[in-house]
Amino acid sequence: MSDRPRARPAHVLILGGTADAAALAVRLAAVPGLAVTTSLAGITRWSTPIPGTVVRTGFGGAEGLARFMHERGVDRLVDATHPFAAVISRQAVDAARLAGLPLIRLERPAWQPVDGDRWIRAADTAGAAAALAAELGDRPAAVFLTIGRRGLQAFADLAAVRFVIRMVEPPDRPPPFADHTLLLDRGPFTLEGERALLAHHRIDWLVAKNSGGEAGAPKLQAAREAAVPVVMIERPAAADSAPDAAAGAPVVAPTVADVAAVLAWLGVAPLAPPAGPP
Repeated sequence: MSDRPRARPAHVLILGGTADAAALAVRLAAVPGLAVTTSLAGITRWSTPIPGTVVRTGFGGAEGLARFMHERGVDRLVDATHPFAAVISRQAVDAARLAGLPLIRLERPAWQPVDGDRWIRAADTAGAAAALAAELGDRPAAVFLTIGRRGLQAFADLAAVRFVIRMVEPPDRPPPFADHTLLLDRGPFTLEGERALLAHHRIDWLVAKNSGGEAGAPKLQAAREAAVPVVMIERPAAADSAPDAAAGAPVVAPTVADVAAVLAWLGVAPLAPPAGPP
């Protein structure tokens, strides 16, 4: 690939599946002469139209992703996948190194507890299940699980618990719980709706992944108002690659918190505010 400097990249590949990725694609599609490709590999359903080219097939690991970028003439790579998509983020770092391309990570800030919250932090779903078991003992409880389709098995031994499980699509197999309610829904969620859900199902505990962002935040406010404690699963460590042979140190993608910062990195001007009245 050419090393000639460019005022802006000719082709940007976005590893997507998040609202931030879709918003970035919309903004970049409005830039004349800039090609935009969004990958939705691994995303089972994404109903919002995304401008530009959309690919839904996997790449076959870091080497496959590097080969794809070379064949498609990609100049810049943006990893805007979910904060818990650790595997693809690690592959993105390695692929960018193999292809010699600039990479940036777009990741919304994690949620932080505020006054009135009672959080128990856990490193993963197994830790969350263990923390919940330690808190409950043999007492029955209603637990609202908002961790997606994976990781349900970790909670299977909590026999006295009635689970309310929310996810976008049904799991590949029935949840491993004798007493559960399955809710299929996609955010953003409203505060009023989350309040009603907690009250209707008489929720005692909430288990959530620290995804950050506004779409899932109302459940945390509703839990705070209802004095419902939260087991919060923290994000995996930031992805880095194997040590670079020349530098001798791991390669880590720089991380920014919003679309505007990615635009600045790409050299694309932000949208001008609408003109006011004369």
